[in-house]
Amino acid sequence: MRAQSSATSTAPIAVDVPAEKRSAGTLQAALGVVAFSLTFPATAWGLEGFGTWSLVAVRSVLAAVIAGSCLLAMRIPPPERRHWSGLAVVAAGVVLGFPLLTTLALETSTTAHAAVVVGLLPLTTALLSALRVGTRPSRTFWIAALAGAAAVVAFTVQQSGGALTAADACLFAALLVCAAGYTEGGRLARVMPGWHVIGWALVLCLPLTVPAAAVALAVEPVRLTAHGVAGLLWVAVGSQFLGLVVWYRGMAAIGIPKASQLQLAQPLLTLVWSVLLLGEHLPVAAPLTAVAVLVCIAVTQRARG
Repeated sequence: MRAQSSATSTAPIAVDVPAEKRSAGTLQAALGVVAFSLTFPATAWGLEGFGTWSLVAVRSVLAAVIAGSCLLAMRIPPPERRHWSGLAVVAAGVVLGFPLLTTLALETSTTAHAAVVVGLLPLTTALLSALRVGTRPSRTFWIAALAGAAAVVAFTVQQSGGALTAADACLFAALLVCAAGYTEGGRLARVMPGWHVIGWALVLCLPLTVPAAAVALAVEPVRLTAHGVAGLLWVAVGSQFLGLVVWYRGMAAIGIPKASQLQLAQPLLTLVWSVLLLGEHLPVAAPLTAVAVLVCIAVTQRARG
């Protein structure tokens, strides 16, 4: 079994998979996108009751406690030594880097403006996937991916007035580290269950997140409002753990590039949640952008790598 896993881990992620597995993988990746689309509104809620550093550290600790409890209850052995470097990339990207950078950005940026990150994330993830695991999507795939990314970027930048701020620097940095974490996590999910990937990545961060949470809670003011607690619970359980579980399983089934293109719908879902949960105004251009994005997603899902 170990020899077989070793061979699999170094092979490019397959795009051609059985129809049943592909459908299940697409559904799982889509559920991950829905979970992620709530992250920015939930973070905005969380910031009503917690400081930036408290929110980021506590969410990681809570998610790690849940993941670690599951790993312990099911007596899951630690990963092989050769997988720990990949898990460290996942931890740095999706457990620490992305949450911290986007939370810092949301201190001064709206959720609609922050959606530019997830608008560019699918393309960046596909590019890093091609470099890291040797995927070679077709030309049609790339044209549709670029068109979808351009539509989302044009929409979000137009709504923000085109101004670039310090928050944008945090968002673009978050884009890079998250894409790296997604790419490495998708690769690891080919040789171990997806929830093991994010579970061990969360546990790996505990020596950093526990003391960080203790210090942040002691320094930053905390107000236990309904929105603050609800936002914290969602980003910890929904975004940080459950969403990544189904997301990595979906990427393992249908391949990183195709799964990443489902995220083209995430900014628009985030805008919908922003209207419903935060009372933000929904731009008139949203329906048109939604149609363009859905067309691009359909093309990327049909394009063969």
